[in-house]
Amino acid sequence: MAKIDLSSPALFINRELSWLEFNHRVLAEGLRPEVPLFERLRFLAIVSSNLDEFFMVRVAGLMQQRSAGVRRRDQSGLTPTQQLTEISKRAHRMVAEQAAGIRQAIRELAGSGLRVLEPQQWTAEQRHFLRSHFAGEILPVLTPLAVEELSPVPLLPSGRLHLALLVTYAPGSSSPAASQKIIVVPVPASFNRFIPIPAADGIEVARLEAIIAENIGLLFPGGAVVAVATFRITRDADPAIDEDDANDLLQALEHAVLERRRRAAVRLELSPEPEPRLKSWLMDWLQLRAEEVYEGDAMLDPTGLFELQNRQGFAALRAPEWPPQPPQDLPAEGSLLQAVQSRDVLLVHPYESFDPLLLLLAEAAVDPNVLAIKMVLYRLSGDSPIISALETAAAQGKQVTVLVEVKARFDEAQNIRWARRLEDAGCHVVYGIAGLKTHAKAMLIVMRDGARIRRAVHLSTGNYNDKTARLYSDVGLLTADRDLCGDVASFFNLLTGTSEAVGWSALVIAPTDLRRRLLELIGREAESATAGQPGLILAKLNSLEDKEICQALLRAAQAGVKVQLNVRGICCLRPGVKKISEGIEVRSIVDRYLEHARILYFKNGGHDELYLSSADWMGRNLDRRLELLFPVRAAPLRRRLLAVLETYFADNQQAWRLGEDGTYARVPATGAPIRAQQKLYEDAVRAATLGKQTAVRFKPLAAPEGQGPR
Repeated sequence: MAKIDLSSPALFINRELSWLEFNHRVLAEGLRPEVPLFERLRFLAIVSSNLDEFFMVRVAGLMQQRSAGVRRRDQSGLTPTQQLTEISKRAHRMVAEQAAGIRQAIRELAGSGLRVLEPQQWTAEQRHFLRSHFAGEILPVLTPLAVEELSPVPLLPSGRLHLALLVTYAPGSSSPAASQKIIVVPVPASFNRFIPIPAADGIEVARLEAIIAENIGLLFPGGAVVAVATFRITRDADPAIDEDDANDLLQALEHAVLERRRRAAVRLELSPEPEPRLKSWLMDWLQLRAEEVYEGDAMLDPTGLFELQNRQGFAALRAPEWPPQPPQDLPAEGSLLQAVQSRDVLLVHPYESFDPLLLLLAEAAVDPNVLAIKMVLYRLSGDSPIISALETAAAQGKQVTVLVEVKARFDEAQNIRWARRLEDAGCHVVYGIAGLKTHAKAMLIVMRDGARIRRAVHLSTGNYNDKTARLYSDVGLLTADRDLCGDVASFFNLLTGTSEAVGWSALVIAPTDLRRRLLELIGREAESATAGQPGLILAKLNSLEDKEICQALLRAAQAGVKVQLNVRGICCLRPGVKKISEGIEVRSIVDRYLEHARILYFKNGGHDELYLSSADWMGRNLDRRLELLFPVRAAPLRRRLLAVLETYFADNQQAWRLGEDGTYARVPATGAPIRAQQKLYEDAVRAATLGKQTAVRFKPLAAPEGQGPR
């Protein structure tokens, strides 16, 4: 039998095109008539916020490579230039589909009593009202920039709406002939995107940028505005930071956040059919090619749709509420610290409430027997109760050590503020190991119990963010397991620089051991596979990109192992290739919650093992980040998590299957309908009811603002 080349580009899908396929699945939810209208608006807005980050980071990197003349091919065989060409084609199609979906949603909104009116729909009364509103409220804030006459051209920030105007001035003392100028007017970011206007019935609103465009002539009493175009710039947002050369990492990060404003443009969004001179000037000034310009016939920056989606009322346009339930493994009353000492606890968010974790930390902060609290903070909410609890603990004289990952992309500025605040409170704040981003999620509580020292740990697949804990699907483990507690204590010592990475009893750490351990687990499954016991790997991940892991899965499939992967986003492994990857199935679920958990199951010849992890199977996670993989040892919890995995693979309502051609198709809705997220929520409700728990202790917090996948 001929040896199969597992490095062949035919076995791999380009990472960027795979990500665009994920965003198309998000878009598909925004286009489905069955989805409640406000939920469709949310998905349509998420598509744009996702694309913004994609262009700022991934496309920007490829453009840098193209400029440097890099021709190295990725594992799918594409050069940076070829990738940019394919990205442009796919993204332009996506934006066109999104625009059509927005127009349809706006039409349906009108039928529900919420009308978004374009200028041609304004009545004379409304036009008069908006002109008065513009003159009194908006005009004083506007700043016209004569960009052709200013050197250098003023910085126009990324992601903001602007108007480009062509203004004609009559002959005067300064010029004997009529002249034309290009003037840019930034749209104020401090205003609401949709302005209420007088309506005979229902609610009617107008877009802020349309109001400005229709009345902008008032800003130029000596000239005539002959052309207006709305535009938006996306800039490279990934400046490199040399930690070894930075005397103060916080200052380096603060500089990097500011530097993003000055980075090169990677995309120009324009209103349709702009005046040629305006378009030409913008492209020349930004040094962009035609394929990097996106003209949309719906509103620019559809993230503004979050504002509509979050309007009060209109209950019929929303999905039914799923209030978080009390965790089934925790008692309704009594000390949470004591409960964790007696048994392992699984927290399955957002179906089960995140509040017990906040209560546990608040209890630890004031318990006189607690001696120390140590945490890794990666992303936090804007008003995080965790910070308050840690401040309280420090004020009580407890040893509080916090690693704040200030390199969490797009959350750097907020994390810097938290770091300063914790330092001011007397906490010991560290910033990790130079050259490695700390992506692990861990908390350690050390307490005295009579003459003994006891410990409890929380390990999780998700962040300590009370807002996203109600939007992201994650799993956490609370345990007093001796091995895990000892390993987590050693992990914090590693982070604070007092020890080297040594042997671990239960934890597996990246970048030192995680890749090797995953390859061992996959390889063991292949080696033990027989015709009667073929082996089974179930993995729920956010992304699968690492070539070595993909090749190990291919070898396992060839050995007869059944490989089922539920990958939310990027998947570079091509399933279904004859005689190579036929035994691999890849599914993806997009639903009301962002799938974020990493759950791994290995049958191991009947001695099954189940792990949770902070890491996806990507090179960056395995080689350039501090990540954790940890076992779930309690048999009831393993059974519960296996049932969760099986539920995801049984979904026939929200699931997609990856085909050999690299595209996804919906899983046919045959048999009894199974929607994984709905079933997991119903299971949580059933468990809370059967356990006679009370939701009063763990009262859910207020619903968060609209947020999308990151």
